[in-house]
Amino acid sequence: MTHFYKIKLTKSIFQKQKKANSSCSPLPGMNAAVRAVVRMGIYVGAKVYFIHEGYQGMVDGGDNIKEARWESVSSMLQVGGTVIGSARCKEFRTHEGRLKAAHNLVQKGITNLCVIGGDGSLTGANLFREEWSGLLEELLQQGLIDEEATRKNSALHIVGMVGSIDNDFCGTDMTIGTDSALHRIIEVVDAIMTTAQSKGWFQPVCRYLALVSALACGADWVFIPEMPPEDGWEDNMCQKLSESRSRGSRLNIIIVAEGAIDRQGQPITSDFVKDLVVQRLGFDTRVTILGHVQRGGTPSAFDRILASRMGVEAVLALLEASANTPACVVSLVGNQAVRLPLMECVQMTQEVQKAMDEKKFDEAVRLRGRYFSFAFWSVCMCDFAYVSLFHCCPQSSFNVAVLNVGAPAAGMNAAVRSAVRVGITEGHKMFAVSDGFEGFYKGQVKEIKWGDVGGWTGQGGSLLGTKRTLPGKHLDEIAEQMRIHNINALLVIGGFEALECLLQLYEARANYEEFCIPMCMLPATISNNVPGTDLSIGADTSLNAIVETCDRIKQSASGTKRRVFIIETMGGYCGYLATVGGLAAGADTVYIYEEPFDIRDLQANVEHLTQKMKTSIQRGLVLRNENCNENFTTDFIYQLYTEEGRGVFDCRKNILGHMQQGGAPSPFDRNFSTKIAAKAMQWITRTLKESFKGGRVFANSEDTCCLLGMRRRAMVFQPVSELRDETDFVHRIPKEQWWLKLRPLMKILAKYKTSYDVSDSGQLEHVSRFRPKDSDTSAAI
Repeated sequence: MTHFYKIKLTKSIFQKQKKANSSCSPLPGMNAAVRAVVRMGIYVGAKVYFIHEGYQGMVDGGDNIKEARWESVSSMLQVGGTVIGSARCKEFRTHEGRLKAAHNLVQKGITNLCVIGGDGSLTGANLFREEWSGLLEELLQQGLIDEEATRKNSALHIVGMVGSIDNDFCGTDMTIGTDSALHRIIEVVDAIMTTAQSKGWFQPVCRYLALVSALACGADWVFIPEMPPEDGWEDNMCQKLSESRSRGSRLNIIIVAEGAIDRQGQPITSDFVKDLVVQRLGFDTRVTILGHVQRGGTPSAFDRILASRMGVEAVLALLEASANTPACVVSLVGNQAVRLPLMECVQMTQEVQKAMDEKKFDEAVRLRGRYFSFAFWSVCMCDFAYVSLFHCCPQSSFNVAVLNVGAPAAGMNAAVRSAVRVGITEGHKMFAVSDGFEGFYKGQVKEIKWGDVGGWTGQGGSLLGTKRTLPGKHLDEIAEQMRIHNINALLVIGGFEALECLLQLYEARANYEEFCIPMCMLPATISNNVPGTDLSIGADTSLNAIVETCDRIKQSASGTKRRVFIIETMGGYCGYLATVGGLAAGADTVYIYEEPFDIRDLQANVEHLTQKMKTSIQRGLVLRNENCNENFTTDFIYQLYTEEGRGVFDCRKNILGHMQQGGAPSPFDRNFSTKIAAKAMQWITRTLKESFKGGRVFANSEDTCCLLGMRRRAMVFQPVSELRDETDFVHRIPKEQWWLKLRPLMKILAKYKTSYDVSDSGQLEHVSRFRPKDSDTSAAI
């Protein structure tokens, strides 16, 4: 049953009319944003309207503006594009067009707009807001509205969400649609590489998202407008390609961005690059122009979650808006949804183009933001073609070892590749340890060079091999191997076992000087259960596997009425995969260990699904984390739902198992692992220099044995010794987990009664059931 209540604010009451609007090219993830806005709006008691065909529909009015209901946005999450349509509107750019739009909105009582689009669409929305009072006055003078309508609709509130596959809007790390577009690009590039590896092709791939796709596929060269190549790039590129072939490479990938230029402002096109390579080197060359393929397809798990979080945050922003509140845009910084002034972000975005026009390319890269800047640096540090742009350390005498520990996670190989290449660029000699610490004490240590990690970015699993063996029982042998190979620093990539390994090595420093070296851990586990980080390498790939499977399972019942699916996910005692996968897949209920439940909760969930089956939505999805409860097993829940739902719905169950670990890493995991490994190697280099005294490395302080993780908005190095108090070692999970605040959001979108309140400290206050609000009761969101 839908729960309606009034939101009382300090200066005004949120008017119960709101609108979901899309005014840019259709993108994967838009429907997830629309769904979140509609359901959150209805949840707080608002009347929500669709405006079909973007600004054109706003100007035309009539049937283009329709009330949205809860069921209107069912089965939308997995659909690409936007079901409410999108169109560019020349008429809205005129005063007359905006006057028509204002009249149409006033007729429906709409004074709160949620606009999904790029900087042009959002700028137009802000102009509309600024003109609103004048437009109402003009409508009043023309007799199209009366004084009462003018008073009731006196202020227009705007909240924007950025939808763009280019990810070119300043103020946000990621825009809706970017990750899905990267999926399409990487699918094409991976397919090209599979074919071309056997034929020895050279392949320029052109158009959008060049920088990040280059990072994700391990391209040999990338051309982007923000940083044109140095003069003489033609000779340099051909020389590097020739050297690559002489080292045995059978394939070279070059990414050419749309709008790429040289230092003189002359365009660099894929055809120009192809002709250059053919004429000078005679390589068999193919060109693939991706075009609008990047805009299509099913949205990725990341885009569904991002859009859902942004949609809910947009509604909260509108609830809190007053007459003097400036238009804002909902952005992603780190893993936090934040609100930023709309026009400040638009102006900064425009400054990028201005800097490029003035040939201030370093400034253009800086203005693009930290996400873009660090991605560019990571590409440069991992590719000989660009190393010359940076100051490279002289050949050092330091040896750095890298190894994987724990279960395989997609992205491990990309992290190793990045660490090896950045380490070599920094002047170190890099060593690879096979099969984790088990291989270490057995002497499976060898030098690894630049070319040895070629093509590793897109490979799933762990090419170095990985074991769960802890070093505690083999400290003597490991110390001996470190002496033999003169290991001066250690990079460990893995999950919870990797943390335990570093803790054991840290504690052994008192007895073994060999362990008094800089040691760094990168979290890599699909379970995302490592303390000290909000995200782990491999978790995004696993989420996509879960979401894709759920989509297929739901699709299998498209011709069947009243069916509920019970699906078990991995994760040990950590409910991250189940919760976030459930949010992305549109689950009705998710059972996890961190949120205890009993038989009454199970019964309430069955009753909730029973009520749902009486509507036009007649499919249910229930996710269960594998260790959520030792008694309420997947079989038990399946049998309970089957019995209690008899005559109303039938059930099916599916245990996803190890398919969640396999497959090629997602673009997010490729990029995240590449960047985090590059940053770790920077830290190792700096710490080695600081620890080098008296002709040797000696590091025994807490801050020389760290885990590098994403914490809210920043990448943070945290001593592993400090993580003990943050860890539940019995259940192998952090004591506090940020993603738990997503559970109320998931429940709201599944039509459960719940509160949604995040305090300044980021801790969630959650009440699963509360009494219905009456007109005199206030609620804070």
